[in-house]
Amino acid sequence: MASAKLKYLSLGVLVFQTTSLVLTMRYSRTLQGDGPRYLASSAVVVAEFLKILACVGLVFKDHSYSGRALSSILRQEILHKPIETLKLAIPSGIYTLQNNLLYVALSNLDAATYQVTYQLKILTTALFSASMLGRKLGVYQWLSLLILMAGVALVQWPADSTPDPQKEQPTAGSQFVGLVAVLVACFSSGFAGVYFEKILKETKQSVWIRNIQLGMFGLVFGIFGMLAYDGDRVQEHGMFQGYNTLTCIVVALQALGGLVIAAVIKYADNILKGFATSLSIILSTFISYFWLEDFEPTSVFFLGTVFVMMATFLYGYENKPATNPSRA
Repeated sequence: MASAKLKYLSLGVLVFQTTSLVLTMRYSRTLQGDGPRYLASSAVVVAEFLKILACVGLVFKDHSYSGRALSSILRQEILHKPIETLKLAIPSGIYTLQNNLLYVALSNLDAATYQVTYQLKILTTALFSASMLGRKLGVYQWLSLLILMAGVALVQWPADSTPDPQKEQPTAGSQFVGLVAVLVACFSSGFAGVYFEKILKETKQSVWIRNIQLGMFGLVFGIFGMLAYDGDRVQEHGMFQGYNTLTCIVVALQALGGLVIAAVIKYADNILKGFATSLSIILSTFISYFWLEDFEPTSVFFLGTVFVMMATFLYGYENKPATNPSRA
């Protein structure tokens, strides 16, 4: 009973985190306010710092809240194993790029289109799993990938409806930038996720220790990226320019994302995770239409969304062989 409660609790938190992050990030990037808008590169840096603190806290908890044990495990697993630590530099750099791309995507695409298109990471993850881990995909999984590609293509199908002059419409150029950002994020997510999984399977280190190592490199890469792309603005108005309550919520939700996914992997299965993803897409679509008012749904979009949700369920479906009566 306790395990079932944890399963559905982790999935509920995943739905809340995914939907809230997409909507608040989109709203914060399009909200017109006084003063400079917050820097996406700065938000990525702060999120990585919070993720490190959270993982250190979880390791501290796992070692009975002993400061001496925490210090010992961090020295032993991070400082005394530099080669193992350096292995995380590659996925960490890719994750940092991906996190910055998500801000670019949600600055140029509505939340609903972003949510559906971003499910292409299922396809990229499957392809990298097959090539890097030698994982074989079943018939249902290959079928789901074909349905997924068809669904995303329908979602991106240009609408013929006449735009409302009262509403600010995104330009074709900005939509293209958003789409490219999502596609690159999908490929980076697939490669980094499979690479990280491969490292986890080759060693016996705690997933929280590995996340601390990821966060350390992510923090360094994030700071370098922030100084390279927004260095002048940081010198002029500071790193935390444009921060408000909404920005803090976005950063906290982004930092929470990796921990929630780890909990879902531990307590739930792929089918329920697909259900959570589908529910998040539906919620994002409704809120994007009724609250943000930056999305006009079409019949083609709804058809593509249905295809994507079908593919998400089908990919997590395992065709279990029937029990042999002679061995029952």
